[in-house]
Amino acid sequence: MSLTGGNRNDVTQPLPLLDKIPAVPGRVGRPRRPPDALLTDRGYDHDRYRRLLWKRGIHPVIAERGQPHGSGLGIFRSVVERTISWLHGFRRLRIRWERRDDIHEAFLGFATCLITHHHVQRLCWDLEVARR
Repeated sequence: MSLTGGNRNDVTQPLPLLDKIPAVPGRVGRPRRPPDALLTDRGYDHDRYRRLLWKRGIHPVIAERGQPHGSGLGIFRSVVERTISWLHGFRRLRIRWERRDDIHEAFLGFATCLITHHHVQRLCWDLEVARR
């Protein structure tokens, strides 16, 4: 995870964030390091970012300014927006009050565990109901 200060502009952070992505294990051999593609919104619609992503071997999928909304990226962004909404359900994460990064990351990890536990419980309950 990449934790930045509260007053940093998001547009300055995609490359440091990409550098923090861990290697993805799976198939036999060397783990895949960079993602195949990066989906972003209109705020990143600059040729500079496209060039830097192509140099890293990443296909940029960037919504273009001036195009009507509903260009197709919303399907994938809804997953991210929903997850952020779940995390904002925890008041302590809505606004970062902690000065220390490790404490904030601990609360973020705890919230993620609680969200996952809730969804696993719901999945188990749905399976139990389906068996009846």
